[in-house]
Amino acid sequence: MSGEEKILGDIEEIKRIDRNNMLSFCVNAPKHYANALKMAQKTPVNYQKPEAVIVAGMGGSAIGGELLKDWARDKVNVPIEVNREYLLPAYADEKTLVFIISYSGETEESLSVFLDALRRRCMIFCISSGGSLIEFSKKLHVSHLQIPSGMPPRAALPYLFSPLPLILAKIGLVSSVQPEFSKAIKTLEKVSYENSPEKAVDENFSKRLALGVCGTMPIIYGFGFYRAVSQRFKQQFNENSKVPSKWDVFPELNHNEIVGWERADKLATCFSTVFIRDEDEPEETRLRIEITKELIQKNVAKIFEVWSLGESKLAKMLSTILIGDFTSVYLAVLRGVDPTPVRTISLLKDKMKQSGVKEKVIGELQKMAAKGTYL
Repeated sequence: MSGEEKILGDIEEIKRIDRNNMLSFCVNAPKHYANALKMAQKTPVNYQKPEAVIVAGMGGSAIGGELLKDWARDKVNVPIEVNREYLLPAYADEKTLVFIISYSGETEESLSVFLDALRRRCMIFCISSGGSLIEFSKKLHVSHLQIPSGMPPRAALPYLFSPLPLILAKIGLVSSVQPEFSKAIKTLEKVSYENSPEKAVDENFSKRLALGVCGTMPIIYGFGFYRAVSQRFKQQFNENSKVPSKWDVFPELNHNEIVGWERADKLATCFSTVFIRDEDEPEETRLRIEITKELIQKNVAKIFEVWSLGESKLAKMLSTILIGDFTSVYLAVLRGVDPTPVRTISLLKDKMKQSGVKEKVIGELQKMAAKGTYL
């Protein structure tokens, strides 16, 4: 057994490095999804069917919107867009449902979009653990869901994503989603058990994948409704493992990305590729993946595959995400890095305070709040 394998086999060593216990959020993910569903079910929503849906957020608060977009692609007959800007797109109006998501409730881009949505009289639903977003949602009588605080935003995905499909169901855009979530949670329980810290390396897929990509820059290749799943993988490698990473999707990557491997030479040995797979993947996708693997295998350092679990689309998406979450934490442990702190993001936010944007937005929201409501 190598030294790295010994690290991942030593529970006390894992705890020593993962000082803030990010692994606990992976292990308890099924419980968090179940709790998020209960909370969302109790939340009243009185909006009519919208003509468009926008999910506004940043980072870990926005990925839920990307997942919703992929999950709902063949279910919802109105467009769904994810907004990562300070303002909404031009078409947003009173017939547009806008989810404002900010785990902290203090993200300046999200607060700016909140103000913009209020001015346009959009149908608004806010999701946050507190902060200014919940404060002004209450003062302005805006529909909202206050979720548990004290979690790193990326670990709060169950609470930031799960309410979205349920709310779409409540306003009649999709049929009941509870049965699909129930099945997905059972699949997540299996993934959690099989990838838990107590599981030995030879029985733990996430530990083996972390060992495999360690020392490389992981590139994630997905397809179809695994588009946002691939993006989540990349984000978790960034924030938890503290390594550069990138993602791309089939078939688009076969029209540009693949050429980048032709003359990468020694540079290519710095990368590993992780292919998201599905036993029910379309034949044309399977063929593209196999051909791509064949074409790049002489250059790239390592190639790995992550096969989804579960029967439903939702179960497959969430199970694959959880495997990626576990892997990113184990990679952090291998690198001797506490996965929880994100010092660079905190530093950037501190420096951005100099712009005064957030203060201006809060000032405008206070003016609206003095009137009691935005409608």
